[in-house]
Amino acid sequence: MASDLDLAESDHDQMVSGRSLWGKSGIRPEWRPIDQSFSTDVAVIGGGITGALVAEHLTARGFSVAVIDREEPGFGSTAASTAMLQWEIDSTLTELEDYYGFERAAGIYRRSGAAVAGLSKLIAANGIACGFRPRNTLYLAANREGARDLLEERQLRRRAGLPGVYLEHPDLFTQFELDRDGAIYSPGSAECDPLLLTWALIEMALRRGARLVSASVAALHSEGGRVLAETDGGHVIEARHVVLATGYSMPGLDMPKLHRSSSSWALATVAQDPANFWRDRALIWEDSHPYLYMRTTPDNRIVAGGEDDETSDAEARDRKLPAKIIAIQEKMKRLWPKADTRVAHAWCGTFGETTDGLPLIGPVPEIPHVFAAYGYGGNGITFSYLAAQMIGAMLAGMQRDWFEDFAVDRDGPGLARFHSGMYRSETESQRR
Repeated sequence: MASDLDLAESDHDQMVSGRSLWGKSGIRPEWRPIDQSFSTDVAVIGGGITGALVAEHLTARGFSVAVIDREEPGFGSTAASTAMLQWEIDSTLTELEDYYGFERAAGIYRRSGAAVAGLSKLIAANGIACGFRPRNTLYLAANREGARDLLEERQLRRRAGLPGVYLEHPDLFTQFELDRDGAIYSPGSAECDPLLLTWALIEMALRRGARLVSASVAALHSEGGRVLAETDGGHVIEARHVVLATGYSMPGLDMPKLHRSSSSWALATVAQDPANFWRDRALIWEDSHPYLYMRTTPDNRIVAGGEDDETSDAEARDRKLPAKIIAIQEKMKRLWPKADTRVAHAWCGTFGETTDGLPLIGPVPEIPHVFAAYGYGGNGITFSYLAAQMIGAMLAGMQRDWFEDFAVDRDGPGLARFHSGMYRSETESQRR
């Protein structure tokens, strides 16, 4: 049985605008235009952090791999990430329990935690210089009602065996100088430079024999246990499997009903006095809409972002950049008055999100031997690591029941409410 798919890769210029601070000290992998047709075990379409993690993992498993992108690796949504590598998911454990029941929700949270731990080990074992730092997180309540919700969330997390403590206002103010009604303080997360990590992972794959080619894939044809990827230059890449890691869209495919696109804005400040940072340089994020998230960098800047909304048009998103940056500055100053809020970098990006805050990973129903690797949610990089591990297992013939938790065609909760805008918009990907 044959299946065909017209494919036009996502336009990276439409995915991100402005200039982030990532990748300044890195060496970009050698990226060459395709000059002939060839065969490979796996063709990975997309050279961002997801494609890089997939390529590294599959080459470590012994597959031959080609990474295909028409833009330089990492300069799509990866460059717009604030690279907060969190195991806490956009949907709280309480929300996931409402959607799927306690055991399934707890399992999803534990796997997210394991993904951060696995990514941390990968970086450490290979000595990847990407500004990686283990970090605790502070999940802040927006008000008293939110503080009660977070206390209940922490109690449910304790039942699931997840780490962390609940801080009431006196402890939060005394220990962190943050004037909020409550927070959950949790270990086990991290931060990094997403471009440096992407490039290092691609270099690891290249050393194992992977190819990195510049091409635009125009169509996929699945027939006889193989997939033919036709490029716009007339060359054909024949693969046993194809992995789509193209950011926030599946070109040529109707996106699942539980998906929609939205945008987020971010800034990096000038260098701060290190003595003026909050305790532990914890990753900070809020339970509010629109919300704020903050982290620090090795060169003592504050990276802050948020103000997410449902804008998907690139021009409209870019027009909002000045006003959104001012709003982020004001929120940052209210939360942390010691901050020097002068802006050194400002950027924005369009990302994807799902009703349940979970990624889309696994076989694409419309076409055999094609897999999706879409690390949606604020945990984009965390879920990208999970996608690499899952797809590696699938290609090796292993299946687990819990793979269905992230399936592309899974039934999501509350679709009508989500698409009518009643769900809070907590964008994507590689956003935080």
